[in-house]
Amino acid sequence: MTLKSQQAAQQSEGQVATSAATAPAAAPPKLLPLFRVILHNDDENTVLDVVRTIVMLTPLDATEAVQRMWEAHHTGSSLLLVTHRERAELYVEQFHSRKLIVTIEPDE
Repeated sequence: MTLKSQQAAQQSEGQVATSAATAPAAAPPKLLPLFRVILHNDDENTVLDVVRTIVMLTPLDATEAVQRMWEAHHTGSSLLLVTHRERAELYVEQFHSRKLIVTIEPDE
């Protein structure tokens, strides 16, 4: 079957035949805006509970969790990670359920 006869058959069946040369170029997908997830120091939780929670809820390992916990303890806050808004908001809810204070802010 020739290309013209294939196109004619497709058009007669209600299908639109398109050529690769005439197809519009697909626009690259837009990236979601990023947000910082920030852990805040509190006087309610033990350092061990904070580290366990960070390891449980994030992709950070124990060494990184300890570093973030101490930074928050000494300076008042620590950047845990950067992710898209929906996941950042989920982290806020999950940490809140564990009685830890986490906020988000746009990553500029």
